[in-house]
Amino acid sequence: MKSSMFQNWKTGLVVLVAFGLILLALGGYLGPFLKTAFDPLVSAQRWLSTRYTTIYEFLAAPRDVAALRQRNAELENEIAGLQTQIVELQQQLRESQVLYALLDFARKQPENEYVAASVIGQDPSPFLHYVIIDHGSDDGLRHGMPVVTQQGLVGRVDAVTAGAARVQLITDPGSNVNISLQSLQTEALLTGSLTGDINIEMIPQDIDLKVGELVLTSGLGADYPGDIVIGQIVSTRKRETDLFQTASVQAAVDFTTLRAVLVITNFRPVEIEPLIPPTE
Repeated sequence: MKSSMFQNWKTGLVVLVAFGLILLALGGYLGPFLKTAFDPLVSAQRWLSTRYTTIYEFLAAPRDVAALRQRNAELENEIAGLQTQIVELQQQLRESQVLYALLDFARKQPENEYVAASVIGQDPSPFLHYVIIDHGSDDGLRHGMPVVTQQGLVGRVDAVTAGAARVQLITDPGSNVNISLQSLQTEALLTGSLTGDINIEMIPQDIDLKVGELVLTSGLGADYPGDIVIGQIVSTRKRETDLFQTASVQAAVDFTTLRAVLVITNFRPVEIEPLIPPTE
């Protein structure tokens, strides 16, 4: 009987103490004590965690480095491929812009018929100024047909094969173009040179040439249609002892970046053979 009562008393005491501890914990009174009691355990756990992480990284590092190197190589290859694609797309965009400009020019000049062609080569001679285009007699091209871009006059077809043609540029030393000066209503002759410069010859001394004057084809000589833009005067040379004055012209076409052209197919130059007196 006594033993049972003692046991009940102990149980009640334990419940009472536990209840009191709970109340103290809820009230925040046990915080400092618990912190002091658990700090060594937390420090030990932190120390063990740090050592475990260090050992794990040491053992796993070689595999991670190899995987990262492989992934880095894959990413570099992808970047190189994307850069190549960007260059190709930029090239296609430039070509599309050139073709669109040529198409827009052709639409604004409905009186002419055109064949569009790409420039596929240049004459290797340093003394000649020719380009090769990828259209020929099979496409209706003939000797002497004018060649233009949306910027202005390029030259004329000099030789033709079935699938290609050679174009003599206006910068060639053998090129001669009859021209007119827009505001002066004056005709003259435009010639090429070995250096690729183009100059106006045979201008009367009484003509007041000005820098910036627009130079057009005159249509005389039956080699080119009239009113095709050639360029602008950039300098003049006038000496009292000369019969004529000369001028240098900046071409409207940039021949260093020439990629596509238009050949005017409905214009045929007039071939004038020299008259030879009959022999008896």
